[in-house]
Amino acid sequence: MSGTTASVQLAELDSLDFHVLINDEIDQISPSLNCNVRHAQSFAGVPLDEVADPSSRGGAKMEMPMHNICCGAHGLSLFITAKLGTQERTLLFDAGPEAGFLEMNAERMRLNMSDIDVIFLSHWHRDHSGGLLSAISLANKDKPSHAKVTVDVHPDRPDFRGIMFREPISLQADPTFAEIEAKGGELSLSSQPKTVLGNMFMISGSVPRQTDYEGGIPGGIRYMSSKGAWEPDELISEERFVMCKIKGKGLVIFTGCSHAGLINIAKHAKSLDDSPIYAIIGGYHLADASNEKMRRTMDDLKQLEPSILMPGHCTGWRFKLLIEHEMPGQMAPIFGGTKYEVV
Repeated sequence: MSGTTASVQLAELDSLDFHVLINDEIDQISPSLNCNVRHAQSFAGVPLDEVADPSSRGGAKMEMPMHNICCGAHGLSLFITAKLGTQERTLLFDAGPEAGFLEMNAERMRLNMSDIDVIFLSHWHRDHSGGLLSAISLANKDKPSHAKVTVDVHPDRPDFRGIMFREPISLQADPTFAEIEAKGGELSLSSQPKTVLGNMFMISGSVPRQTDYEGGIPGGIRYMSSKGAWEPDELISEERFVMCKIKGKGLVIFTGCSHAGLINIAKHAKSLDDSPIYAIIGGYHLADASNEKMRRTMDDLKQLEPSILMPGHCTGWRFKLLIEHEMPGQMAPIFGGTKYEVV
């Protein structure tokens, strides 16, 4: 696996597709309204099973059982495959909230999880890390013993994260470094930008905060046992993103939650590679944003001129409506259990 600094240029991909393993919502019916995004509609992407006795069903040989349809869950996991010439490499972006959902949806989508070369964790929040240990096991299942899957995480891992209401409310702990290694992951602690998998993917470092309105999670807190107390942690400073570059199109940015700010992330991506922004995919974390924050985000987003917006997870319905109203035809929201081709 290449792990060079961001001064090395991203390879220009021939094609890029991704399966949404985990997302808050599912929709197997709606079509894509963006001509640059292809996906199945009207249940055509759901795997079919053979009918044991077609004569008992008027000659129908296949059925679409409900247990082949993926389930939604609060979190995100994307199975991303980049293609360049004869090369094909896969990166798993986050692992959702629980092992059960990851395993179930991977089976229902008929994914070969051993194709995963790198597992990337965008930030330390349980709705992105909860299925991580299971993802490692699935990725390593059919690999030779010397070819462990690489697990790329930021070194700044709190013992616990939480939200301060009237009192601290703790989230479950993220997997530890020791647990990742014990499960068979080749641990990579990464805080600086670098390219991986033959320069087909770029992993960012922490995102500089440039805007004055993207302030992270109100009430966010972290706990370190060495300090014995909860501390403010609204910025989620270790959050990172992944990006690729499609030949003749531009940058495709994958973001987990955008706690760093959607605009901060997009601007930082441009500082790493000044190609046009083609697509921004993942969680925009504007579900609980004020009207002013959404307005300013939209104004700045228009200035960046992305061709494709693919919001999911924590984006929220209000900002999706705003995108469709002010940037009609550019949105193709992501849904669990669906494969997307970015063309």
